[in-house]
Amino acid sequence: MAEEKSKRSFSIPSLGGNLTPVLVVLLIVASFFIGSLYTKVQVLEKGGTTVAGAQANNQGPAAAAQPQQPTKGVASVDDDPVLGDKDASVTIVEFSDYECPFCKRHFDDTFPQLVKNYVDTGKVKIVYRDFPLSFHDPMATKEAVAANCAREQGGDKMYFEFHDEIFKRTVSNGNGLDDAKIKTIATDLLLNISSFTTCLSNKAMEDEVKKDIADGTAAGASGTPTFLIGKTTKDGKVEGDLVVGAQPFAAFQAVIDPLLQ
Repeated sequence: MAEEKSKRSFSIPSLGGNLTPVLVVLLIVASFFIGSLYTKVQVLEKGGTTVAGAQANNQGPAAAAQPQQPTKGVASVDDDPVLGDKDASVTIVEFSDYECPFCKRHFDDTFPQLVKNYVDTGKVKIVYRDFPLSFHDPMATKEAVAANCAREQGGDKMYFEFHDEIFKRTVSNGNGLDDAKIKTIATDLLLNISSFTTCLSNKAMEDEVKKDIADGTAAGASGTPTFLIGKTTKDGKVEGDLVVGAQPFAAFQAVIDPLLQ
């Protein structure tokens, strides 16, 4: 009797038929959190800013799930500024946002290598097209207009000098610069400030930026930076691969080198 009593005191109550539903619920909850974590890791690894990504971080209203990012696209070089030999056999069309932190990262880390290895050697030209994201406005669009106004005075060379100074001085995320700092850049680059100021309010300049956004969207860009890399054609269009985000130099090499063979 003592032995039987001892066994009863250490027995575990049976959950019976309730155990299976509990395990199922726990597995569903665990799967949800694991899936969410995996998605966040994938977005961070791509190193880019998208409308959906910003909205997920409370930078905009909630949105439906975004479609799969395309890997190919077609875009025109339009009449936008060109860095490098205009007759280069390969073109990189860059859709970028001056207030995007990942665009700044590309400028700091990868852009100098592209210029040194491909642009300065005459193999590749870079066409810069504006793609300011709405949650970085109004400053992102103002900076895009300002760079175009600098180009109006000094051509593509001046454009890229202004472009470089914006990325060097901004801290990104829509608050990198203000109107006074934009005019300081213009002063430092010895632009005619009266003409520059008049140009800043020229609606045609803002319309040009909007055209770039429309063309970028049609090409497959949904965030910044997005690069379309392909052969240069006589009709001014580039058809090729899309490289999305602040990718390392090797990612560009993998696309560019086969086109140069």
